[in-house]
Amino acid sequence: MKKKIAVFTTGWCCEILTQFLTGLKESLRSEKADLFLFTGYPTYVDSAANKKGEMNIFRLPDLKDFDGTVIFGSGLDFKEEVDRIVKKSNEAGIPVILQGVRREGAYYIGSDNYVATRDMCSHLSDVHGVKTIIFMAGTDDSMDSNLRLKAVKDYLEENGRSGDLIDVYYSKWENAAITRYFNAYCSEGKPLPDAIICANDGLAMETCITLEKNNVDVPGQVLVTGYDHIDNSRIFYPSIASVDQCFIQMGEACGDMWKKLFAGETVSEEVIIPCKFIPAESCKCDDKGYCDDLRRRMGREMFSKRAENTYFNRKLNLIDSTVLSSITFSEFSVRLHDLLLLDHSFEGDSFHVLLEPNFGLSINDPNITLDKEGYSSNMDVLYSMENGTEYASPRFPSSSLIPGYDPEDENRLYAFLALHEGSDAFGYVVFRDCLDKILNHLLQTYQSRLGLVFDKFRHALSLDLINKRLVDIMKRDPLTNVSNRRAYEDKELFLQSQINSDANINFAIAMFDINNLKLVNDSKGHEAGDEYIVRACRLICNVFKHSPVYRVGGDEFIAVLTGNDYINRFDLFDEITSKLSPYTNAAPIPDDYISIAVGIAEYIPTKDRSVQSTVKRADEKMYRHKAEIKGLEINE
Repeated sequence: MKKKIAVFTTGWCCEILTQFLTGLKESLRSEKADLFLFTGYPTYVDSAANKKGEMNIFRLPDLKDFDGTVIFGSGLDFKEEVDRIVKKSNEAGIPVILQGVRREGAYYIGSDNYVATRDMCSHLSDVHGVKTIIFMAGTDDSMDSNLRLKAVKDYLEENGRSGDLIDVYYSKWENAAITRYFNAYCSEGKPLPDAIICANDGLAMETCITLEKNNVDVPGQVLVTGYDHIDNSRIFYPSIASVDQCFIQMGEACGDMWKKLFAGETVSEEVIIPCKFIPAESCKCDDKGYCDDLRRRMGREMFSKRAENTYFNRKLNLIDSTVLSSITFSEFSVRLHDLLLLDHSFEGDSFHVLLEPNFGLSINDPNITLDKEGYSSNMDVLYSMENGTEYASPRFPSSSLIPGYDPEDENRLYAFLALHEGSDAFGYVVFRDCLDKILNHLLQTYQSRLGLVFDKFRHALSLDLINKRLVDIMKRDPLTNVSNRRAYEDKELFLQSQINSDANINFAIAMFDINNLKLVNDSKGHEAGDEYIVRACRLICNVFKHSPVYRVGGDEFIAVLTGNDYINRFDLFDEITSKLSPYTNAAPIPDDYISIAVGIAEYIPTKDRSVQSTVKRADEKMYRHKAEIKGLEINE
């Protein structure tokens, strides 16, 4: 039986994460084991809602269905989440291995940051004569960052130089924080330190960029070092002096530990991988040409990556336009599915988009919320393909994670990411064998764009429905529930536009005036008068059932006759007049009394250049009918 290992981390540390996963996969090559990577892109400065939405993916798997857990702590620096995953793993009775983070009840794999950092300090002091240092830390509860800071403090203290550490700044791993710090530092005219030690390479590169913008030369005026020894810092100019934490070797050690655990062997509770300090241009050292070789290779790859990114951005734009041009949830589902089916060269032949069942319902009903922890037991399958075969069912149990999953397939890496906006859970997506997409942050871009465009679509449709309801309220008579004068005016404008464009149209205007409304109001009260209006309106609507009816005044109605009602207008006139009560001008009025004056006039292209001229003739006919009902003499 193939083993299943759940891996938890964030995707921001993409280079060291892919190195670790590469080593882990390589070590497990001899085993039948799949890696299920649950990842997201929360940051420390995110809103609480966005953090919840991103890390909701960690709540998708039931760890009882797995053989083990890995937490890549160098990327997941949220203490509560690490504690929760360790606890859930222990409750499920499966072993958990933590990289970079120590916890009770878990195995540990780490690197010897402390010794390598002391080697860095010795190099800076002995080779470059560095005395004063600023340390750019990560977070105040990061084990890696704090261990590196401790090594710096211990080295300085042992050499009687504790005062040479002139500042420690906690950046929370945010490059923008580095920019703010050094902009303020330089603008205040403070003396530069001899060296700036940064807790990772990203902070080190941002330090170099910000200092250059403030006319400070690195390494001419100040030395800068980092940690992780990633490719981007090696091709950066100046190449960053850094500590290689050997993440591939850590991944291999993790895989070796799993093989022993699977075999039932006793394993050490912790494995420490030696690190090494690598001097480079940012500390005035010769990189022995290695960085130049890497720069040439990556420069050569720029063209193909640019072409890939161009296609990728076009694909995202096409998804945007497909989603946002849909006017119903059903159309959205069909069109996006068909788009992915037609072209999934980026997503591959194994890719899945699963939606919360309430996602579509929430568009029509604002009382349906999507803010939740975890996922529904059954998800809607918007798009699902595994090994080139589509999943046939429209529903899928989320406990199974992947539609069409084949436990007998070769070893695979599946990446799960949340679809959300804030804390509103829309669903999740699954990519397969996607280390290159993780490395280039393409997964993050795809996930965030998909979540954003889904949210825009949902809100646009919701607002459209709200607007339609408001328009309907604005254009509906509250007493009779037929359309009101405003709606009729819009209809008249539409008919006039057709007349102006010389369209071949046929329509007639029917005018109605309720007789004796004042008599009913005076003799029986206004409530009875309202009932009389509703009764008369119901008769008009029942006879002219295929035509829109408008209440345009207290006792006045208009109907626009088209289609069969236009063809049968004379028969309909006879039908409604046959159902009217005999006219009376004396109280009491019977409860079923209905007396209406009716006039119908058809549009005549050779005579009418406006709707108003047709309305005028219908009005005249209506008043003639009123006179006939009352037995008055008609003056032609």
